[in-house]
Amino acid sequence: MNQEKETSVGRMVESIIGCKWSLSVLHLIRNGINRPGEMQRQVDGLTTKVLNERLVKLSRFGIIDKEVFPESPPHVEYHFTPFGRKFLEIIDVVEKIQSEMNEH
Repeated sequence: MNQEKETSVGRMVESIIGCKWSLSVLHLIRNGINRPGEMQRQVDGLTTKVLNERLVKLSRFGIIDKEVFPESPPHVEYHFTPFGRKFLEIIDVVEKIQSEMNEH
């Protein structure tokens, strides 16, 4: 892997792990809460603007995909991409390390 790609992957991980809202959104989707309105109702303090910013960021990184349903009224759902499911493994390892550190 060249240096530029390593840097962008490192920045992506830092950007997501360092953001409580991104982690919250990932946990919600992982738990089957994949519609924006429901996400917002589940997390106190999560505004529409911040949620939309996080969803765009996670989509841009290729972690989630947006599915639009052509209904009336229209709605959208977010799901993990294959890369996103692999990315969750990184989140799991970081959380495990954090938990181990907290125990000591």
